[in-house]
Amino acid sequence: MSAEPRINDRIRVPEVRLVGPSGEQVGIVPLAKALELAQEYDLDLVEVAATARPPVCKLMDYGKFKYESAMKAREARKNQAHTVIKEMKLRPKIDPHDYDTKKGHVVRFLKQGDKVKITIMFRGREQSRPELGFRLLQRLASDVEELGFIESNPKQDGRNMIMVLGPHKKKTEAMAEAREAQAARKAERQGVASDEASEVSEVAVEEAAVEEAPVTEAEVADAPAVEAEVEAPAENTEA
Repeated sequence: MSAEPRINDRIRVPEVRLVGPSGEQVGIVPLAKALELAQEYDLDLVEVAATARPPVCKLMDYGKFKYESAMKAREARKNQAHTVIKEMKLRPKIDPHDYDTKKGHVVRFLKQGDKVKITIMFRGREQSRPELGFRLLQRLASDVEELGFIESNPKQDGRNMIMVLGPHKKKTEAMAEAREAQAARKAERQGVASDEASEVSEVAVEEAAVEEAPVTEAEVADAPAVEAEVEAPAENTEA
C-alpha cells in the first residue's frame, strides 16, 4: 500500500473538511467545490487525514510540500546522533610510542562522542600475568579521564581483557561543537581571502596611478641619454 496521500481527482468522497492555503478552516464542502477552489488558487487538493469523517483535505503546492519534507528528513538524518563503539587493541608490553599513538586515537574517539572498547590481547606466557593488562587499562583510563569514564570495568574474556570507556560529552554535543569549529575555520579563511584581495586591489590602484601620471616635454628633454648594451651571446660550452 502506497504511503502517498491522495490528491485532486484521486480523492473519492462526496465531501471533505477543507483547510485553506494559510491553514484557515474553510469547513465541510462538496468535493467538486474543493477541486474548484484548488484550480482557482492554482494549487493541489491534498488529503491529509483520510480516516477522519469527512476526510480532511488541504489546498497546497504538493510538489513544493514533498521537496520541503524530503529536505527536513535529510537534515534530521544528518543531525541524528548514532552512538558508535570504536575498538582499540593493545598488547600488555606495548611500546611507549605505540601506546601514545593508540591513546591519541582513543582521545579522538571520545572527543567525537563515541564509546571505545579497549582490548588487551595476551599471548603465550602473558596469559599467566593478567595484572599487566589490568594496570595498562587503568593507566589508559587515567590518561583520558578528562574526556571519558570507565563504563565497563576490565574483565577477562578468554585470552583477552576488555574495558569500555564512555565519553563525558553526548554525541549531539560533540557534533554541534564540530560544526561550530568548522564554521569558524571557514569564516577565518574567508576573512583572510578578503584581506588579501583588498591588499591586491590597493596595490593595483597605486600602480595605475603611477602609469597614468603625465610626462612633460621638459622632463623628456632633460632625461639623460642611455646607450643600450648588447650582450654577446653565451658560448656553447657543451661538447
